[in-house]
Amino acid sequence: MAFEGAGHRVLHVGDPLEALARDAWTEAHVLLVDAGGDPMDGYRLCRLLRGETRVLFRNLPVFLVVDHPPTESDILALQDAGGDGFIPAAHTIQQLMNHLGPVMAGAASRGEAQRVPVLALGLHPEVGIRSRDLLHHFLMELHTPPVRNAVEAQKVLKAPVLLLGLSGGIGAAMDRMEHLRGQGCLPYTILVGQVKDEATQRRFLLAGVSDWVPLPLSAPRLLHACRRAIEWVHARRIQAEYESAIHDLRERRSMLEIEAAALRSEVLTDPLTELLNRRAFDQNLEHAVRQWERHRRAFVLLLGDVDHFKLINDRFGHPVGDEVLRQMAARIRTGLRKSDLAFRIGGEEFAVLLTETSLKAGAEVADKLRRRIDEEPMVLPAGQIIFPTMSFGVGGPDTHSPSALLTLVDRALYQAKRLGRNRVVVAGGGEHPPRAISGGN
Repeated sequence: MAFEGAGHRVLHVGDPLEALARDAWTEAHVLLVDAGGDPMDGYRLCRLLRGETRVLFRNLPVFLVVDHPPTESDILALQDAGGDGFIPAAHTIQQLMNHLGPVMAGAASRGEAQRVPVLALGLHPEVGIRSRDLLHHFLMELHTPPVRNAVEAQKVLKAPVLLLGLSGGIGAAMDRMEHLRGQGCLPYTILVGQVKDEATQRRFLLAGVSDWVPLPLSAPRLLHACRRAIEWVHARRIQAEYESAIHDLRERRSMLEIEAAALRSEVLTDPLTELLNRRAFDQNLEHAVRQWERHRRAFVLLLGDVDHFKLINDRFGHPVGDEVLRQMAARIRTGLRKSDLAFRIGGEEFAVLLTETSLKAGAEVADKLRRRIDEEPMVLPAGQIIFPTMSFGVGGPDTHSPSALLTLVDRALYQAKRLGRNRVVVAGGGEHPPRAISGGN
């Protein structure tokens, strides 16, 4: 029940003699046998299996089931028979699985798992036969192609493990590794043989050997080395998949950031003039006022309005009016520093935030923009020449809220319009009226 519940297949036989007559040994991964019995007990069966010439019987895990705590004589008898341990008959299912879990880890029947290819080069024939028999039982298939065909065989097999023998000498083994590495197909390499010289051992490690199994060949040691190799390759594969997934996520994040920046730009940009729009203006004005209140970071607000824009639309049409707005925006943008921000906040209304600027300097910038617009007539695509002008209101933060500052500078702009347009008016403090600093009609 315990093994079948864990997904394993169980074969029941009546006694050891019947088990010896069965032809299912090649599929077995562990043997449980009653310690007592007549005419053959578990100790004797284990001794018979360990005396077999076949690799399978010498390495098959054998556990003896006992109905009493093992005595010292039981333990000595188990060691003499070559058994692997005792299983109390009173074990619960959980205790049984805990006891034998490591033994059954990865166990699978021949038809349920694909065999792992293992490449072998330079092994002595006898060592190759022993290795093939052992690995075959544990779902690994040993391939021993001729050395001259090793690269072609590995490209087809894609074996995760190479058993490298010293047949032909140390230099030949080094050459085989170098040849595989040069073709980009050197797998996890296990050296099979005796290398006593530390300098040679270091050479093999630097050349790419990851483990070695000395001779005479120890079956458990070889199996352990191969399993560790497969686990290492699997871990590398998982790491590569993880890094690939992280790379994909980073690329996806970059794409999302680009998309977000594009959306942000679209949301905050005026499509006609490509200046920032009213929403961006409100956000930046509020931020500038907060910076002033907390850190006294000076700034100046300019509000500009195209003079007699309705007459331009009425006389030349809205497409010409749009072109005038585009050219106005271009002249404003090129007349500012990179740290300054320009906005279109209404039909023919523009705003500018000048960072780290005094009120006097801000007024001078506004007048420079006014003169640039006034002194350069606009040539439209259809050939018309028009002479638009712009009026400006200028104000600093002082102690005003964003809305109060906007109202104050808007009044200064209105004053510039009332005084004849094409001029700059600086908003005064408190209740004092705005004062005109320049004019040009």
